[in-house]
Amino acid sequence: MLAALAITVAWDFEGGSLGRVETVTPLHVRCHVAGQSDQDGRNRQANWYYFRVDGGAGQAVTADLVNLPGEYNYKPNRGAVTKDTLPVWSEDQRHWTHFESAEYDPAEPRLRLRFAPKSNRFWIAHVPPYGNRDLDALLASLRGPGLRVERIGRSVDGRDIPLVTITDPLVPDSRKKVVWLMFRQHAWESGSSWAAEGAMRFLMSNGPEAVRIRRGAIFRLFPMCDPDGVAGGGVRFNKHGFDLNRNWDVDNPSKMPEIAAQKKAVLDWVDSGHRLDLFLTLHNTETGEYLEGPPGDDEAFGALGGRFFELLKEHSTFAPTRPFFRGAATTTEGKPGRMTVSQGLYLARKPPAFGMEQMIARNPRLGRLPSVDDRKAFGEGLVRAAWLAVQ
Repeated sequence: MLAALAITVAWDFEGGSLGRVETVTPLHVRCHVAGQSDQDGRNRQANWYYFRVDGGAGQAVTADLVNLPGEYNYKPNRGAVTKDTLPVWSEDQRHWTHFESAEYDPAEPRLRLRFAPKSNRFWIAHVPPYGNRDLDALLASLRGPGLRVERIGRSVDGRDIPLVTITDPLVPDSRKKVVWLMFRQHAWESGSSWAAEGAMRFLMSNGPEAVRIRRGAIFRLFPMCDPDGVAGGGVRFNKHGFDLNRNWDVDNPSKMPEIAAQKKAVLDWVDSGHRLDLFLTLHNTETGEYLEGPPGDDEAFGALGGRFFELLKEHSTFAPTRPFFRGAATTTEGKPGRMTVSQGLYLARKPPAFGMEQMIARNPRLGRLPSVDDRKAFGEGLVRAAWLAVQ
């Protein structure tokens, strides 16, 4: 009887990730989060899990998420999975709902999920997943003369590194502002991909505001910066263990072809005489939300950042947990390979490059945990704020 009621756990699909699974009882499993470490075996991050549960319909099922502690910028921590980061579940991998509650034990640490599934197959993830196939489907669905998709390079495993340009081709580029947006430098941060989808759908829409923005601006977007990590259920490092937002001060196309392709695209644009009015890379974090400006003390960049900060609050659900600030020159003084994209670009050409973190925990302005629709709506607000900021 118990064997018939037993559940099984699998993660053999795009983006799936889990470590060892221990069976406590037929309906209770301990799921070790796989995590990922860098090229030196340091900075382990356990920010992503995505698995399928088969069996258990109508039964009281328990799943413990364990093996959570890690290290960030060489400082140990108890992990990114806490009482504030309730996971999501789905019966079809398309519609995702947050768990209403979970039991967090900081001593182990452990996050315990108790649930009674209605079906014999469902999926659980840290946040709503967004895969390479989702992006492919989106780009295939967008139509219009103002859209151009190009491959600027390939990942370690040979996947395309796309660059999307959206503008009105009937208006001379010389009359336009230029905004670059970057998403999904880290594989686990799927919220940024949902925001990218919202941004691109808005920019390609037929509404008068979108038409006006396309006539007055060129938007260039990196929608998927780590396709290998997204496919393989990674966290923040590429196949060779390099953090794709920590190595922008070094050049190693063989080990970091993703960074090499993206960096070349930006610098070639600038070096060919094109303007760059604002660059933003969007990230996810657990409970913090902020806008970080480029290093240095350029007054114009400070003014732009302050204006952008206020416009984000006005036109989106941006819920900053700290004021706008200027970043340091590097994340780890004296150690190469530790610069973010904003720091590395500033070192190279000093463009107005900003970084933003969005929380995955309860957003105080929304009054709830952010949904997929909330992320898409933020993407629209992000475009609007960026456009107004560069006027």
